[in-house]
Amino acid sequence: MDEEENKNKEAEDVVEKENDEKDVPLSEETPLNAENNEEELDESEVTSEEINDERISPEILEDAIKRRDLAKLKDIFTYIPDIDIAQAASELEDIKDLIYLFRLSPSENSAAIFDELPQETKEELVKAMTDRELVRIINESSADDLADIVGDMPANLANKVLRAADKDMRHDINKLLRYEDDTAGAIMTTEFLEFKSNLTVSKTIELVRKIGKDAETIYTIFVRNEKRKFVGTVDLDDLIFANGDERLYEIMAKDAPFVHVNTDKEEVANMMAKYNLHAMAVLNDDDCLTGIVTIDDAIDVAVEEATEDIEKMNAVGTLDDSYLNTKPISMAKKCVPWIIVLLVLGTFSSMVLSIFQERLSVLPVLAAFIPVLMDTGGNAGGQTIALMIRGLALKEFGPKDAWKIIRKEFVSALIISGCIALFSFLWFTMEQYTGIVNNTSANEAIFGAGSTDIATIWNGQCWQWGFAAQVFRVSGLVSLTLFITTVVSKLIAVLLPITASALKKDPAIVSQPILTTIIDVSSLLIYFAIAEALVLSLL
Repeated sequence: MDEEENKNKEAEDVVEKENDEKDVPLSEETPLNAENNEEELDESEVTSEEINDERISPEILEDAIKRRDLAKLKDIFTYIPDIDIAQAASELEDIKDLIYLFRLSPSENSAAIFDELPQETKEELVKAMTDRELVRIINESSADDLADIVGDMPANLANKVLRAADKDMRHDINKLLRYEDDTAGAIMTTEFLEFKSNLTVSKTIELVRKIGKDAETIYTIFVRNEKRKFVGTVDLDDLIFANGDERLYEIMAKDAPFVHVNTDKEEVANMMAKYNLHAMAVLNDDDCLTGIVTIDDAIDVAVEEATEDIEKMNAVGTLDDSYLNTKPISMAKKCVPWIIVLLVLGTFSSMVLSIFQERLSVLPVLAAFIPVLMDTGGNAGGQTIALMIRGLALKEFGPKDAWKIIRKEFVSALIISGCIALFSFLWFTMEQYTGIVNNTSANEAIFGAGSTDIATIWNGQCWQWGFAAQVFRVSGLVSLTLFITTVVSKLIAVLLPITASALKKDPAIVSQPILTTIIDVSSLLIYFAIAEALVLSLL
């Protein structure tokens, strides 16, 4: 029988020893380097509205620390959310100020503030703190949060954290560190409430009161049978309103969703969103409950995955920290490789233009519309690939739905392309008639070869049929190319991410810049092929 089972057994036997320890308010604590004759704060003089209006900034926090203003610091700990305190504390320049802040912080705040600090600040703090100071923070933290922190630390600092942790915490941290980073096992917590299915409701409520404070959540209670197999969950409201003599197996949800330790964490987050869960069971290979994933961790995963997809779609390497906490050299390392790759891919567009440059000299006006063609194709494909990546990420569809998606996008592409082609024909004609685009061939039809005059609607010299025929020919060519390019772009934008998903690769790797490069080459080839067939061959 392992340590976790022993804990549950002791709890179920109702250990009578009461926990009389109470959290001590900051004003009654004795800071390690503060005087004991601290003045009590008159609570009536300060309101939460006043504190929240002022909020907290690094300057306010630093000023309170420098002046050793214990009353002000108590206000901050009382009325300001821990994450806001952590954001302000992360900008303190002197590590001694940060240590002083943690010495004064109540036990319920210190762990939460520490968890919200940037990884670099955490490492500096661990390095500067004594073992005694570190113990207080570490043993108030959650094992899953500490596992994430320790996993990214240098070995010497990680060992210091593990030494500060008590035996049970150290066991849980080492257990979580064994799992791959992108799995449910890596984000789960081992601090949860689990009871046997034959336990009565009244006994369960009594146990929740005794041991629930140390659990990650009490809103979902997990139920196992005599063989320690997971069999269901009980929500706290169902437990409270049930009769005291009912058994857990009578009120539990027998169809509660669950995942295994090696399930991808993104799938876990999607399942929790789908089933509106506060917590989800994580089972080992024997279908025994080994941990749970809570909603706060699922939200973190969703934000992380969405951020990663956005970065990949825009050809940026995944940042290891927030933008403001990332150094310029690190930013450059993430961006430069992608820019070089896209630069090399752009060579293919240059090759196409180089092949057809002599033909462009026959009708130079064609070159004026190349940027429009490439941009429109890229924009059309970008719209579709964004929808594809989102749908694949949310499991709305998969590779097996490829044919259905292709048909849907093809019909949509025909409608969109038709509208674009009609508008572009009128627009490009207007550009040539007003002189925005100088159609040399059309002007020569009026003024003769070699003339530098420009016929426009403004000088009334553009109403001859020779001019109109040249203008309509170019506008028709570009509009037809846009029609075909838009359809092709949307189909490519469907096939690339679905193919990546079928190959078990992240669809976001087929990012918009790469898609745009492929579409640029395709647009040029289509453009010059149509031009050669319909226009250039007639000149």
